[in-house]
Amino acid sequence: MSDHKNTPSLDTLFAQANGAIDPQTGGVVPPIQSATTFVRDEANVPLSADHIYARDDNDLVRLGENLLNRAEHAEAGLLFPSGMAAVVAVMRTVPNGGRIIQQTGIYWGVTKWTRDFCARRQIELIEVDCADLEELRKVATTADVLWIETPSNPYLKTVDVAACADMAKSAGALLVVDSTAATPILSQPLDLGADIVMHSATKAINGHSDVLAGYLGCRDASSHIWEMIVTDRHDAGAIMGPFEAWLLIRGMRTLPLRVERMSSSALKVAEFLVAHPKVNTVLYPGLSTDPGHQIALRQMSGGFGSLLSFQVEGNKQSALTAIGHLKLFKRATSLGGVESLVEHRHTIEEAVPGNLLRLSVGIENATDLIADLNDALAQV
Repeated sequence: MSDHKNTPSLDTLFAQANGAIDPQTGGVVPPIQSATTFVRDEANVPLSADHIYARDDNDLVRLGENLLNRAEHAEAGLLFPSGMAAVVAVMRTVPNGGRIIQQTGIYWGVTKWTRDFCARRQIELIEVDCADLEELRKVATTADVLWIETPSNPYLKTVDVAACADMAKSAGALLVVDSTAATPILSQPLDLGADIVMHSATKAINGHSDVLAGYLGCRDASSHIWEMIVTDRHDAGAIMGPFEAWLLIRGMRTLPLRVERMSSSALKVAEFLVAHPKVNTVLYPGLSTDPGHQIALRQMSGGFGSLLSFQVEGNKQSALTAIGHLKLFKRATSLGGVESLVEHRHTIEEAVPGNLLRLSVGIENATDLIADLNDALAQV
């Protein structure tokens, strides 16, 4: 139980946006300041030491960072204009001739960009299934960055963050955890030994499919690597705008409630799919039969997230038939929004099995979602 005098729960912290109010009017919603530059007085002294230029000085961006820092137990954090901008800020700290170890079967955008980046910069890239600790141990000898994603997208593999932290330390590597699917409500990788946690805040942190955003939080703000990331964001101008920050904070105010509902519904959907005769395999760490379930129990609390995948009995056409008959699940990419989405990942990423469908479960009634899936699978 939290000490309500000093450390309110995440529910309260997010609902009240850390107590933010409009200092001019007392409004309970923080105001948008769209200025890019701020005046100085007759002696050329800034009227506010915290407001010089919008690249560094926007109160809404700072508020969003502060909320996420507290949720992730981060010593410092930064918001970016997209999840990929946050990814790039980390990877650019690796020198020419360096070495990156990256998990296989993760978000395709990260995999593709990292491959291209490493080829341009003569950086050695090792791709390995980080859920298999024995395989990871074989290659984790030396590295600049060890990049993992848990639960992974679209295969929902659970990676042991604490074990990876030990290996990263021995290899002299920075451990970075993409925790997008878990959200800071369900998991705090920094507490498990990660050096940096990354989120595509476009997803569940925003939750309304109307903002692009990324976040990095660190365990040690005095580290050389973190200082490089801070400088890179400033110099490269990878800054989130005030309107986007306002929308992000607006979404974050209901984050704990949304994650609780979506996680609960996702587990119900997964259990339904496991029992369905037209379904071969269900990938979801909340299932007791999932290979990563015990690890997920150790490093996640309050649920297992809204993302799951399943393989339809048959082939690619079987999956396309099912997806074509869904009514409530919207056929669209992305995840973590209040609306439920379905995606045929093979259409975008050929290495993914053709009969696999990825679901992002929203906040609708779980019974309605299950009925929609049942009707669609009946057509296969």
